[in-house]
Amino acid sequence: MLDLNKNFVDEVYDENGHVVDYTLKCPENFNFAYDVVDAIAAAEPDKRALLWCNPAGEERIFTYGDLKYYSDKTANMLREKGIKKGDMVMVILKRHYQFWFTILALHKLGAVIIPATFMLQKHDIVYRANAATIKAVVCTGDGDIAEQVDEALPECPSIETRIIVNGKRDGWDDFMTDMEKADSHLERVDTKYYEPMIVYFSSGTTGNPKMAMHAHTYALAHLTTAKYWHDVTADSVHLTIADTGWGKAVWGKLYGEMFMESCVFVYDYDKFHASEILSILEKYKITSLCCPPTMFRFMLQEDVSSYDLSSLKYCTIAGEALNPDVFNKWYEETGIKLMEGFGQTEGA
Repeated sequence: MLDLNKNFVDEVYDENGHVVDYTLKCPENFNFAYDVVDAIAAAEPDKRALLWCNPAGEERIFTYGDLKYYSDKTANMLREKGIKKGDMVMVILKRHYQFWFTILALHKLGAVIIPATFMLQKHDIVYRANAATIKAVVCTGDGDIAEQVDEALPECPSIETRIIVNGKRDGWDDFMTDMEKADSHLERVDTKYYEPMIVYFSSGTTGNPKMAMHAHTYALAHLTTAKYWHDVTADSVHLTIADTGWGKAVWGKLYGEMFMESCVFVYDYDKFHASEILSILEKYKITSLCCPPTMFRFMLQEDVSSYDLSSLKYCTIAGEALNPDVFNKWYEETGIKLMEGFGQTEGA
């Protein structure tokens, strides 16, 4: 274990081991993909970083060395398609593992990722593409979202490139085919901590969604999320149940968890079934879990005691108010208190 996070934070603890003060430290050229993921890959290339599975029974395990390798290849693939520093790229990949290759690759290039949900319709895509001058779209072939992009295309003059994952479609490049062909050597692109890294379209209050742009410091801010809220350590297998189109995904499926050198668990499903999640917790020995209170409520409608959840040590909730009955029942069943958090897409 590198204790890499300590390079980026000064902490003060009281006599009970509680943090009473901390200061984040950000080098001028800080880039999460290079300075965290690649740094771990250099020191511990075989350390497990991402454990992915889906309801069909497919399973993939990626080490930190793998993430460096595939994000470098993805960066070179995107560069060959004309993506460069400052370009805006919309990414609609649900929970596919290619999302992690893509977001790290875009960070490395200094391009700006715009994660988006697969529930967008034509008018949503038109609005986002023109508001952000989106140059490329990386999209799942599942469902009809690629069709929605195609229907929007005549009204989106800035979109030059379309790349598809899990499918074939006229006018779209195949992600995996082109990525596998790409060079695996990538020279570091110079980026600064204050330059744009990620954009979310937040529903805001009235009218169309508002662009919320974050710099490279956004990744560093979520060290706090994992270390002090999710209670993640280098030995953790952490599951945050969130589609990658939402801000909560990078809060719980990437930045903080990898700052802490842990393993991110991803279940690439479409429809939530409480029994499936409980089985996943048992089978993969998940150590920490974050999901909305409603999901805990549905899990409590199952026979929780019939699942071996002994590996589960910490649970957090977000996204909606927590009903005291859910808190009390989950504590009764598991001995774990649900730790509530509050965050905003617009905030760090």
